[in-house]
Amino acid sequence: MSKRTDYISWDEYFMGIALMSAKRSKDPSTQVGCCIVGADKRIMSMGYNGMPAGCDDDEYPWEREGGMLDTKYAFVCHAELNAILNNRSGSLEGCTAYVTLFPCNECAKAIIQSGIKKIIYLSDKYADTDGTKASKKMLDSAGVSYVPYSGSVDKIELEYK
Repeated sequence: MSKRTDYISWDEYFMGIALMSAKRSKDPSTQVGCCIVGADKRIMSMGYNGMPAGCDDDEYPWEREGGMLDTKYAFVCHAELNAILNNRSGSLEGCTAYVTLFPCNECAKAIIQSGIKKIIYLSDKYADTDGTKASKKMLDSAGVSYVPYSGSVDKIELEYK
């Protein structure tokens, strides 16, 4: 008997982890996940967008419109920042971040400072915004590469038996 050949690639696996992490987000409009991986193909950390630890997500707004303190934007930690801050595995120098949404300018700063050197992203739906343009400018300056996800599977089903 030979080994099976229909297994998923490393990129498909790690993007799947990022997508699964996004499922933990309680944000009603945008769920984002991040999986940070070392050169040895080991997961260093994961994160999703949500309220900081200790802040009850039932007590904070999830609105997209309104004054700053009436929206989620003043309070939510993005997936990439959560993954960086949640890391307990050691240095992130040279790691790859798999993200479901291209990082904003604030997360780009944290990615650069943490030493992550590559980003594989699923969506770049805000590419035309100033925040994403600033993000790409900083990433380019710092030598952090970013490439769109190019897995060959569109769907992975999980069964709990």
